[in-house]
Order: sequence, then structure tokens, then C-alpha cells
Amino acid sequence: MRYFDRLHPISAFCYFLMMLLVAMLTMHPVIVTVCYLSSVTFLGMLIGGRKLLSSLAYSVPLVLMLAVTNPMFVHRGETILFFLNDNPVTREAIVYGVFASMMLMSVFYLCRCYSEIMTADKFIYLFGRAIPKLSLVLSMILAFLPKMKRKFREIDEAQRALGIYATESYVDRIRSRMRVLSILLTNSFETSVETADSMRARGYGLRGRTSYAIYRFTPSDAMYLLFTLAAGGALFALILSGGADFSYYPALTPLTWSPRDAALTLLLVTLAGSSVFMEVKETVLWHYLRSGI
Repeated sequence: MRYFDRLHPISAFCYFLMMLLVAMLTMHPVIVTVCYLSSVTFLGMLIGGRKLLSSLAYSVPLVLMLAVTNPMFVHRGETILFFLNDNPVTREAIVYGVFASMMLMSVFYLCRCYSEIMTADKFIYLFGRAIPKLSLVLSMILAFLPKMKRKFREIDEAQRALGIYATESYVDRIRSRMRVLSILLTNSFETSVETADSMRARGYGLRGRTSYAIYRFTPSDAMYLLFTLAAGGALFALILSGGADFSYYPALTPLTWSPRDAALTLLLVTLAGSSVFMEVKETVLWHYLRSGI
């Protein structure tokens, strides 16, 4: 049992909101590194090491590719390493490419963690009364890609079992994939119409309609929510006051360790690491209780 699965949706949503805002607000190397490492570790706790490795197999090359391609197009920076086609390749451009790609991947992995925890029913529970139509559309969009991937695999396997892929020619493969795509799109349209009719028949979005919720706001949920809001609020205050200012051009800003920098790093590590700590604690507790059976 994962800790964030049984955490109240409002507490989990606030955590992801705080982390996403922190990851996107600044390009400070320390903040970007902490966000990247914590999001990767948290995703590994949620989906397992094997799936995480397959995800890292394309994210790490992407980071390296951006680090290599950025200095080819951006020639700013005072530290010239060498010349490529008479264009300077600077250290600042390489460092900026590395941390810019890490920031993008941090947001990507946080969104992956969000999709693992914040299911459609949780999202509708949070926003179904305030914005019923928009919350339904957004919940369907968030679940669209995983469902499309699973459905594509099912249709593809069914086509293979029927012997549709008769030859190994590229033309036949393209035709087969187009057939699968056509079936997939038709199924998606039919499913969306059925979902709309079903929700309309149930009176979704009507004024005065009651709904059943399985989520209960416990004291532990309140404690984690207060911790998230307090740590996130303090982080934003330090960031807005200039504690996370960092410049890559024309020269890299020297990293300092002032009391404000130490407080900013400590708050971020505490907030970002709380998810990993809670999942580790839940896993250890689960195995301990199972060993006593």
C-alpha cells in the first residue's frame, strides 16, 4: 500500500502543486538538481525500478542531447572552450543546456507521479462541484494517453492473432498500423460519446446533486497538508526575495552558502524528500506487519 494512495486528495494535490511551481519558477542549479533527483526517486518508488530504468533510458540521453545542442545555437558566455565551424562553444551554454533539460525532465517526472497518484475520481472529487464540466474534461484528458496506449496494444495484438500482418514488407506494416489507428480513433470517439451520455443520465453537474465520496480527511492528512503549505510558502517567500536568483550568461553566478541559501536548500530538501520518506516508511511498515502474520 503506497502512502500517497491513501493520502487525502487535497493534501496530495497541494504537494504536487507546490513542487511543480518550485520546479518551474527558477533555474537555480541546486533547486533544479534537488527537484530532478527527488522526482526520479519518487517515481521509482511508485512504478518500480524496472519501469523507471526504461523511462531513464530516453530521459538521460535527452538531457545530454540538449546539453550538446544548446551551445551549437547559443554562443553567449565568456568562457570559450573551443570553436565549431567558426562559432564559439562556451561553458555557460553547456551548463545552461544541462540544467534547462533537467528542469524540463523534473516537471515531466512530477507529472508522471501526479498521474500515478491523482486518478480521475480524485480530481473530480476535488473540483467536481466547483467546475463540474471542466473537471470531467480534464480528468478524461489526464487519463487519455495511458488508455490509448493500452487500447492500441490490445488492438495490435488482436490484429496479429487474426493474421492481419501477413507479410514483413514496410508497406504492409504501414497499412496495418493505419488500420489499428483507425480502429483506435473510432473506439475513442464511441467511448467519449458513451461517457457523455452516461454522465448526463446520472445527472452529473446538475445543481443540488449529491455525490458519494470515499475520502475522509484525517488528522494525518491535515498534518501533511499544513507541512506542505508551510514549507512551500516559506520556499516561495525565499525565492521571491531573490534567494534563488542565478545567472548563466555572460558568466556563471558563483554558488554561495549564506544563511538564506542554507535555509532555501534545507526547506526544498525537506519538502521534496518528504514524499520519498513517507513511501519508504510505508513500505518498511508494510513488510514489518506482513512478517508478523
